[in-house]
Amino acid sequence: MAITVQNFIKLANFYNQTLAIMAAICVQKGGIDMDNYVGRFFIADVLEYIVEYGRRLQQAGPVGADVARVIKIFEERFESVKGLVTPTEKPIYEMTLEEFEKLMNI
Repeated sequence: MAITVQNFIKLANFYNQTLAIMAAICVQKGGIDMDNYVGRFFIADVLEYIVEYGRRLQQAGPVGADVARVIKIFEERFESVKGLVTPTEKPIYEMTLEEFEKLMNI
């Protein structure tokens, strides 16, 4: 995927649409809290990808003020869910019980 503003916008739209669908699912399932929905791990991974894409986009060259602001918003959102991303260096079978419980929000 080429690093372009258009692709960043597509990723941002995908994230927003997925978040809206997840919210609708939570309402349909009796109003469960998004923090207790299993999809929170997926959306955190998507957000991590978007933030990294935004960083690479900014490194590739100057971006408009609006795009830079959107990248900053995604970075701020990511800070609040950083603990939910799928670990990349440690598979689940190598985690301690404490690490696994934190990952699964138990």
